[in-house]
Amino acid sequence: MPPITVIKQTVLSWQQQLRAVRDLMPLHLAAHTDQADTSAVEQAHKLFATRAPEAFLNRIAPGDPNDPLLLQVLPQAQELVQHDDFSRDPVGDHAAIKADGVLHKYEGRVLLITTGACAIHCRYCFRRHFPYSESHIGGQRLQAAIDYIKNDDSITEVILSGGDPLTLSNGHLANITNQLNSIAHVKRLRIHTRIPVVLPDRIDDGFIDWLAHLEQDVSIVIHANHANELDDQVLSTLHRMHQTGTVLLNQSVLLKGINDSAADLSALSQRLFECRVIPYYLHLLDRVEGALHFDVDSNTARDLITTLQKTLPGYLVPKLVRENAGHTSKSPV
Repeated sequence: MPPITVIKQTVLSWQQQLRAVRDLMPLHLAAHTDQADTSAVEQAHKLFATRAPEAFLNRIAPGDPNDPLLLQVLPQAQELVQHDDFSRDPVGDHAAIKADGVLHKYEGRVLLITTGACAIHCRYCFRRHFPYSESHIGGQRLQAAIDYIKNDDSITEVILSGGDPLTLSNGHLANITNQLNSIAHVKRLRIHTRIPVVLPDRIDDGFIDWLAHLEQDVSIVIHANHANELDDQVLSTLHRMHQTGTVLLNQSVLLKGINDSAADLSALSQRLFECRVIPYYLHLLDRVEGALHFDVDSNTARDLITTLQKTLPGYLVPKLVRENAGHTSKSPV
């Protein structure tokens, strides 16, 4: 009898998985048989690099060019189409920068650009053109952000955003929150992240321990657009986060060809609740240059919400909103 060969599977750390995010151009070739637009797709890729972790790619149906997860990350020739209503700064981020990495748009809240790094590049991202190299709180810039918050006692909530703040190490996150702890008027901490959905291994024991011991009231706003993103590993990860007492919310973007049906939105809301997450916002597309092909008109969006209101309990119906540059809050649609 021949000897048995034991094949050892290498388990990558979340940091290794993050470094191993894939260039998705080969996926375009696999999913699309018509190669007439290849040069335009390559140009779109050069303008905004294609990236996604294996954990997310493994949920894509093989060979389906219309898979709703694939379409969120695959570069398309339509990204090169220009339109007067679409800009590089659709929500007025640049005008809201008050210090390096500090965006102050709304009363009582500031948003910190913790990093420009992300585990996934969503093609509709409203910050796909944001000047991260010029505005973030990395290195020595953190102190300027802390000083800005200290000097305005109307600020009661700090939002960690990016990029994705959970691409930072637990120690780096703790350094930020330890400094926020010294500011008595900061009562709430909010974290905006896609990581628990696209790279659930990132939510390790150290992160859970950090989350459980934060001094402020904490909410985490995740980002999922389709129920297929929420596999059993994501469900388990979100349950662990929920058990720390953290409030979990979801914000989605209404995307043409991905989730622009009542059935898809209903399935998403119900799956989110199974994951211990409350549907929070359904955003109309931020009209960023390169994302015109994802746009859904406001009348269609309102009809979808009306259908959800007839078929779901109210707590599973997200608020339909649009963010308008210069406004003091999200605008109901």
